[in-house]
Amino acid sequence: MDRPEWTADPDLASRRVGGSVVWANDELFAERENLIKPEQPEFRPWSFGHKGQIYDGWETRRRREPGIDQAIVRLGLPGVVTGVVVDTAFFTGNYPPFASVEAVAVDGYPSPGELSALDWTTLVPKSPLKGDSENPFQVSSSRRWTHVRLSIHPDGGVARFRVHGRPVADPRLLDLGSFDLAALEYGARVTGASNMFYSSPNNLISPGFASVMGEGWETARRRDDGNDWVEIALAGEGVPRLAELDTSHFKGNAPGWASLSGSLDGETWFEVLPRTRLQPDTRHRFPLEQPRELSHLRLDIYPDGGMARLRLYGGLTERGRSEFTERFRAAQSG
Repeated sequence: MDRPEWTADPDLASRRVGGSVVWANDELFAERENLIKPEQPEFRPWSFGHKGQIYDGWETRRRREPGIDQAIVRLGLPGVVTGVVVDTAFFTGNYPPFASVEAVAVDGYPSPGELSALDWTTLVPKSPLKGDSENPFQVSSSRRWTHVRLSIHPDGGVARFRVHGRPVADPRLLDLGSFDLAALEYGARVTGASNMFYSSPNNLISPGFASVMGEGWETARRRDDGNDWVEIALAGEGVPRLAELDTSHFKGNAPGWASLSGSLDGETWFEVLPRTRLQPDTRHRFPLEQPRELSHLRLDIYPDGGMARLRLYGGLTERGRSEFTERFRAAQSG
């Protein structure tokens, strides 16, 4: 299947970035938490529990009365939703024939009851689903959302629910003078990469530590004289003071060296960190001795390999603060 371009955006609902399924009206056959597991769904034939076949997904009982089943997801990364995927993998005679998706934006940490009482906005109207398939739906909304609600009509099973989009951070919850300028959760985004054979470069700037090699970025083995690279638009224009290059879990496949470059326009580059030797399975931290203002960052690895995380600690410039705050304000009004 040709995947829509928006599926390259990060999954705002994933458990890996802090998402949570806070409520479901029914989960008799399979738990709601499976919906946002980052890994692909699995199926083991003839694996039966006391409730029947064990499914790696969310499955409700067969309805004998009118109604629908619903699950509410708190986004780990609140932001602008560009599309959702309702994945019915391995659900064949028991998938929902239709689904719809709504969203809401709310401050704080409301309970499921408080969320249910709010006015929700439709992102995807009631739409047909195919069984054992990824069902993608593009979303046209410029608003920042904090929660989404998946409704299945009338019942059945969904393996995974992906909510792709662009994170928009709340400046009230940050110290804009000292934070990770390259963090996905604060609005940084990957704008280009030489290779993503094994995994997405979005992993490089994701929250938390990588727990396994597959949660980092790894390229194919190069058989030429070149090197691999990633370019990132930072959360805002800023002045970095410390860089962290983390090769955790990469042992026989870590890059031998790396360098960092900066730019104010994404085209003209200057040195931030010179080509520096790296060690396998190590968090490297480098103070930046001559910090300069930049809005874009380029990581070059030599010649290839994998890296778990990239961090760039510093503070926003006055222009960076203004743009960061305006991005949040604009996304609130949509």
